[in-house]
Amino acid sequence: MTTSSSVPPPGEPWPDAANFPPPAVPADATASGPTAWPTPPPTQAGNEAGNEHPAEAGNEARNGRPAGTVFPPVALPPVGPKGPATWAARLRTLPGRTWRGREDDPRWVRPAFLGLLLATAVLYFWNLAASGWANAFYSAAVQAGSVSWKAMFFGSSDAANFITVDKPPLSLWPMALSARIFGLSSFSVLAPQVLMGVGTVATVYATVRRRFSPLGGLVAGAALALTPVAALMFRFNNPDALLVLLLTLAAYGTVRATEKASTRWLVFVGVMFGLAFLTKTLQAFLVLPAFALVYLFTAPAGWGRRWLQLLYGTLAMVVSGGWWVAIVELMPASARPYIGGSQDNSFLSLTFGYNGFGRITGNETGSVGGGGRMGGGGPGGMPGGGMWGSTGLTRLFDGDIGGQIAWLMPAALILLVFGLWATRRYARTDSARIAFLVWGGWLLCTGLTFSFMSGIFHQYYTVALVPAVAALVGMGADGLWRVRHRLPYAAVLAVTLAVTAWWAYQLLGRSEEFVPWLRWAVLIVGLLAAVALLAAGRIAGPTGGRVAAVAGLTALAAGLAGPAAYAVDTVSTGHSGSIVTAGPAVKGGGFGPGGGRGKGRGTFPGFPGGRNGTAQGFPGGQNGQNGFPGGAFPGGQDDGQNGQGFPGFPGGQNGQNGFPGFPGGGAEDGRTGRGGFGGGMGGLLEGAKVSKEVADLLKQDADKYTWVAAAVGSQNQAGYQLASGEPVMALGGFNGSDPSISLDGFKQLVAEGKVHWFIGGMGGGMGRSMGGSEYSSEITSWVESTYTAKAVGSTTMYDLTAAPKSAG
Repeated sequence: MTTSSSVPPPGEPWPDAANFPPPAVPADATASGPTAWPTPPPTQAGNEAGNEHPAEAGNEARNGRPAGTVFPPVALPPVGPKGPATWAARLRTLPGRTWRGREDDPRWVRPAFLGLLLATAVLYFWNLAASGWANAFYSAAVQAGSVSWKAMFFGSSDAANFITVDKPPLSLWPMALSARIFGLSSFSVLAPQVLMGVGTVATVYATVRRRFSPLGGLVAGAALALTPVAALMFRFNNPDALLVLLLTLAAYGTVRATEKASTRWLVFVGVMFGLAFLTKTLQAFLVLPAFALVYLFTAPAGWGRRWLQLLYGTLAMVVSGGWWVAIVELMPASARPYIGGSQDNSFLSLTFGYNGFGRITGNETGSVGGGGRMGGGGPGGMPGGGMWGSTGLTRLFDGDIGGQIAWLMPAALILLVFGLWATRRYARTDSARIAFLVWGGWLLCTGLTFSFMSGIFHQYYTVALVPAVAALVGMGADGLWRVRHRLPYAAVLAVTLAVTAWWAYQLLGRSEEFVPWLRWAVLIVGLLAAVALLAAGRIAGPTGGRVAAVAGLTALAAGLAGPAAYAVDTVSTGHSGSIVTAGPAVKGGGFGPGGGRGKGRGTFPGFPGGRNGTAQGFPGGQNGQNGFPGGAFPGGQDDGQNGQGFPGFPGGQNGQNGFPGFPGGGAEDGRTGRGGFGGGMGGLLEGAKVSKEVADLLKQDADKYTWVAAAVGSQNQAGYQLASGEPVMALGGFNGSDPSISLDGFKQLVAEGKVHWFIGGMGGGMGRSMGGSEYSSEITSWVESTYTAKAVGSTTMYDLTAAPKSAG
């Protein structure tokens, strides 16, 4: 929708917002607050050159929809002058405009919005340092970037630039800069993520508020802030926080671009997508087709201009996302670190393989396992899924995934259908329908991809759905609230609330020991509020209004109580490792290596049939016995106790840590692991626990060596690097299966005196089973056969500067 606004002549300084008159309000719109909907004046924005339907862009203002309709037309905020001469005045008036907000907003709106941001910041900053280094894999790269600009640029795991992380580096840059400014600590690493969360809440509010009421924007912002997986990932150092912020900004830009067919805003969208690509590669493009189609079919311009503008946006995306890729691909391999996660030292193959289509098909060379089906579909098998859980339309609602994201998803889907139905006869360029198409396209494109992808899938990926769910809830509830006095709409609102309360009851029931009274309270209060909303429209006079207000507040509390409780549980508990989940442990939750908690409450919970982190759950398995179809691994018995369940993996103890024999496996059902594989996987999914004795040994004469140590696997390496503050070589990258250096190449570095210690433990890397390299295994075998092992506490170390065994 477009409107005209009063603006000063070009060249005059930016005035206070008070100089801009608020949009005219129709005489019959006597209500105040969010129910007062101004009708903008006619506009000629649709008469742009080449528009085959010049009247359409102005239809929204001229179509005569009264203020009592579900989504009445609204005026856009006034637009001030542009140009360099106005920036000083803009900055001067920024504090006042920030506090005051839009002139047509009631006085309570801006304080409520700022209060929402403050509450989000307090919630997310609370107990932040409890997570320690969170994902040590990325924290080690932050440490490297805080002391080496080259390492920061490439996203290297170590300051000596041996290998990069398996993602592009953009998400690491804010954390590395924070560490440079404030010093390296858990807080300085995680604080930028919190600020990204606050920024995402603000952006969702701004996007919804631009077309809908302040109340709708506040509901959307609160729903986002209280979604458990958002409370997890905006306090964690994975790339997802920055990815979600950039995609939310892209949604805002798309909404702005469609208002006046703005090339400038479409270029902004392209830049956001390009930066999102430099954050998490192809996941950034899951919503791109939806946004592009929305603009192509709804922008108020001719077909030719729309296609040309999309071309401009595409060029902006390619430039903003491709410059770093071009540098890396054109630079000689000898002048840069190895590209972690790839099998050929190419970022392009990493993008389209391991981090790209491999996630969809499960064909992820060098990974710990993809989507190959296990169990043959028989009793206890895994039909329709693989190592990363069952696929299908219900995936996002099942197990512990539901507790991450699905609290408001049924409501979002209902309100999406309602919003598209309510706007079915609106003009092509109607901004309300455009908003539903933008956020609905985001939800469906990303949600369906997550539901059916066969490759690596973790519960926390669902944070990418949170802005869309929150926005749809805010927009749909806003429209229904405005027309709640009409029985059909009141019924839709009541049904949506009842479904939300019932679904929260179901989700809370998966954690029977977690606030057991809450599920019944949510169900009863939610159903009562639904009935009250139906009745309020039938009660005349002020009494009906008061009943509706109380019912509305009660409905909001009932709808957000479940996710809020999970969010509070999430921020009150530290999370570390590669696989983390929000909220309490649930029955049947988790899947894949280390599936589930990320807080050490489950050893191997997640294969269908597995419960409570025990060794159950492999197809056909029972009580940890005979877990794989056709029988146990040789020697497996007695629930894997005493390290017998999976023989041949050195170092396991007590057998209750999922894969008992992996180095670093501790007791207590994996509680020492706190990040997947219940501790039993040691350095694959969780940073190694390093004693002070080992850290001091690594620091000795550190200046004499390029790398104070080498270790197999990036998580394993990260623990030692973070403990010592010195570069440690990550052989084989994350899975230990990247061909980052051959045995001959490693021998050459040892001969040159560039590596001091070799840290034993991880063997040859898990990813070899998926076609990865054997180099790490070969290096490990050579070191073990050539040098004398030295036990430093529970750590096995080899001094590569000492005389070989044969020379002794």
